[in-house]
Amino acid sequence: MQSSFFIDFLFPRRCPVCDGIVVPKGRLICPDCIKNLSFVKDPVCKKCGKEVLSSDIEYCFDCMKHKRSYEFGRALVNYDEYARNSIAKIKYKNKREYLDFYGDAISLRYEKIIRRMGADGLVPVPVHPSRRRERGFNQAELLARRIETNLKIPVFPELLVRNKKTMPQKALNPIERLKNLEEAFLPGNLIPELKNVILIDDIYTTGSTVEACTRVLKKSGIEKVYFLTICIGRGQ
Repeated sequence: MQSSFFIDFLFPRRCPVCDGIVVPKGRLICPDCIKNLSFVKDPVCKKCGKEVLSSDIEYCFDCMKHKRSYEFGRALVNYDEYARNSIAKIKYKNKREYLDFYGDAISLRYEKIIRRMGADGLVPVPVHPSRRRERGFNQAELLARRIETNLKIPVFPELLVRNKKTMPQKALNPIERLKNLEEAFLPGNLIPELKNVILIDDIYTTGSTVEACTRVLKKSGIEKVYFLTICIGRGQ
């Protein structure tokens, strides 16, 4: 208890939204700041989990237009300015502690859905080794570890390997993005007993990364792939 007190005193918990010291002590996010996050609300696309305009709409425009190899997925918050700034601080300012909040929130909000997925394990989307050395961590793996702690689903970070850096994705359309990623991922250490897995990543925009990873996993023997992310782009 004493060591925990001194750790909290020297390194107080910072809010993933405002980056200020969280008050009251013991929380992972400021009570007022949580209101600024745009949590994904129903109705959502039955495939990617993006918000749609009406419950009469089964699939968003992207999922109607592009074939998906994964089963379905869910995201916690919409990718707006608050979420964008928070994720950027995790990746580029070493604010990895923010992942504690996001991992807990995903576990709490989607536990029933996750249990229905029947996954044998969580597979974090890998980053290129050079990027991992630069950052010191893979945000997807740390997020997966937090979910593992909460829901007791094991993490298998060696199941996928990223073997090359990809060019920036922002200026590319969905087809170009997928092509850009097709050869970026390779199967890693295969585990025959794994049949259903959940991909874990920080952001889902067009779905190209999840789709590329899903194709590699299925070719290596995985039967069903789902996904969970912190953020998701707005649907059309």
